[in-house]
Amino acid sequence: MTVVSQAEFARMHGVSKKTVTTWKARDWLVLADGGVDVKASNALLKKYRRDGLPNDEGNDSGNSGNAPDQVTVKPRVKAERKPGETPAQAAERIALSAAPHSREEAIRIKENYLALLNQLEYDQKSGAVVAVDEVAAAVGASYARVRTRLLAIPAEQAPKLHRLKTVNEVQDALLEMITKALEELTRGPAGVGG
Repeated sequence: MTVVSQAEFARMHGVSKKTVTTWKARDWLVLADGGVDVKASNALLKKYRRDGLPNDEGNDSGNSGNAPDQVTVKPRVKAERKPGETPAQAAERIALSAAPHSREEAIRIKENYLALLNQLEYDQKSGAVVAVDEVAAAVGASYARVRTRLLAIPAEQAPKLHRLKTVNEVQDALLEMITKALEELTRGPAGVGG
């Protein structure tokens, strides 16, 4: 077992120290005796990284171990939709991009995204989930109806209120008018319940 520092491991692979720190955070390195176990870490890197590693595990390639092997690190793709991209397109892009997954893992991720997409479509069609903009439009229309109906009360009822003699009569008449207007609104447009 060969153990080297993280900085030395970065030099061996021709990458930055930050890249080695990222590998460590992803549990792609085997740490031992305060350093990095080269052979075990290389095996993990070969397993998890899409571009693999050159064959440097036993220096079978004739490499003396002193010259750094050049390894290209592909950036991880953000798991979010781009503007104008459908959820299915986003799932395919994420699953099949240069993300550090094996083909099997990428297919599993894609299938999970597609299953979630199908569940969302089912929930939308069954009415369990609705679009926020549709709800906002419906609520806005309801508030507009309430506002219009309540603002019409003074013009419609002013002559009747003018004939009343006491405060109690005015109060009762106003309560009756508002209750009637709210009942009309509760029934919905054209007498439909809603």
